[in-house]
Amino acid sequence: MSKGDDEASSVSGRAKRYSGVVAGLGGVALRGAARWIGGTAPFDVRNAQDLARMLGAMRGPLMKVAQVAGGLPDVFPPAFAAALAKLQSNAPSMGPAFVRRRMAAELGGDWQTKFKHFDFAAAHAASLGQVHRATALDGTALACKLQYPDMQSAVDADLTQLKTVLSLQRAAERRLDTSAIAGELAARVREELDYEREAKHMRLFAVMLAGQSAIHVPACVPALSTRRLITMTWLDGVSFQDALAQADTATRERIADALFRAWLVPLFRFGAVHGDAHFGNYTVRPGGEINLLDFGCVRVFPPRAIDGLIDLYRSLSRNDAALAARGYAKWGFANVTAELVQKMDAWARMVFAPMLDDRARPIGEGNPLAADGTNQMQALWDLKQKLRTGGVVKPPQEFVFIARAVVGLGAALVQLDAKHNWHRMFETIVDGFDAGALAKRQAVACGAAGLRD
Repeated sequence: MSKGDDEASSVSGRAKRYSGVVAGLGGVALRGAARWIGGTAPFDVRNAQDLARMLGAMRGPLMKVAQVAGGLPDVFPPAFAAALAKLQSNAPSMGPAFVRRRMAAELGGDWQTKFKHFDFAAAHAASLGQVHRATALDGTALACKLQYPDMQSAVDADLTQLKTVLSLQRAAERRLDTSAIAGELAARVREELDYEREAKHMRLFAVMLAGQSAIHVPACVPALSTRRLITMTWLDGVSFQDALAQADTATRERIADALFRAWLVPLFRFGAVHGDAHFGNYTVRPGGEINLLDFGCVRVFPPRAIDGLIDLYRSLSRNDAALAARGYAKWGFANVTAELVQKMDAWARMVFAPMLDDRARPIGEGNPLAADGTNQMQALWDLKQKLRTGGVVKPPQEFVFIARAVVGLGAALVQLDAKHNWHRMFETIVDGFDAGALAKRQAVACGAAGLRD
């Protein structure tokens, strides 16, 4: 197929996808609206099933956004959140002929001479691309993540139509303005298409976690990478669920320690978060060490947002509402009132409770996050209902991926059921916290990674 043929089919494919998304989401929205007018919830179990079926058939960027939204129970009620969070990313993989064309488009017609071996069967197929195992000319084991064609057009079509669902949600839930959440989701998914940026994120995490011997980050191979292809070193490991089934107590504790530090060291010492904390984005090595994977969804926050989180943590230990109010303001909440602080208090205590308790304990002890699956979503949803009383609450964009990371990390730590003194572990990370020092560390790390914006 020539380049012109590719472009022609790209245009027709874009139109077909756009009409498919419009029809799919339009149908979901209309059925939801009818139920709303009829006096029932617009996003009930039936509509959740409708949406899950439609997204499962469509795959692509909208599925990615839905998975993210599914981890944010403040956006959709439990039935919806649970359905979206369970969406699988294993899309049908591209065949060998298609892979050859895509690799040639990225690395040139002689691309196969740049590898000692390349496996045309995908090791993993996801919503935006697929991963192939390969071997470098020097024998190094590699992972090549190849983006599906025309993803930019698919993203534009999908994100435009996602507004249909979110606008209906805002109409039904007038006390919660999700516009900033929608904007943040759109920005991060668009960034995930830029594999050159992902390579920089990968280097950023290698810098931030350099002192953490139990956490491993792959190294990008720039000569074999482009904006739509990223080649990195292959890291051997087993899935979290397989490791969980085999691990003894000591190994579970080591895995928990590594996961805790993999997310909280970057966040509280450098102001950066890996926004996809779900089980598929890390693997476990023998002995409980972990491999951190997939750096498309990374958010670097202004230091004042992390300063605000530290204020919230300290305010809980001191029962200081005024300090909490300053924390929410720094974090990005507008019009912080005593009412907002009171409503958000349950969420803050759920997040920080294990870090306030100076003793060894399971992280889920007495915490709604200890519930399984749907019950966990229900517990979180019940907490968020407090935001829907009184005045309108507009969560800032910084809230989205911090909340997502907390929920994802918490789910893994609860399943591990490991006992640690989380308070002392956290205090070693935030001891002597200073926003100015964080800003300097962040600037140095981002500079070393090539991230300037």
